[in-house]
Amino acid sequence: MAVQGGMNVVAFPGRQPNQVGFTRDELTKILDVYGRMVAAGQWRDYAMDFTKDVATFAAFVRHAERPQARLEKRPSLRAKQGIWTLFGEHGQVLKRGHELPNVMAPIERRLLKAVED
Repeated sequence: MAVQGGMNVVAFPGRQPNQVGFTRDELTKILDVYGRMVAAGQWRDYAMDFTKDVATFAAFVRHAERPQARLEKRPSLRAKQGIWTLFGEHGQVLKRGHELPNVMAPIERRLLKAVED
């Protein structure tokens, strides 16, 4: 059994977990912001990807396009700039950090602008 973000991850018997994932609390926070962006008409689709090194959440205006925002969780960067990174539409780093709410702040600001308009 491995501990990931304060939550126990139980592997199939005889097998170690071989991918990074989001905890229930992390996914709740991410999907809460996603739902509010959908309600504001900013996003329409999302995708998630899980590998042995990174868990990714990408939000799209239209699925056929590149993601408008991409959030990555990379535990290997825990001791460096933080496990969370928010990328913009063109792959630019918008924010890095150790705390998910702080890294998602640029999306929250965009949401406030969308609601005010």
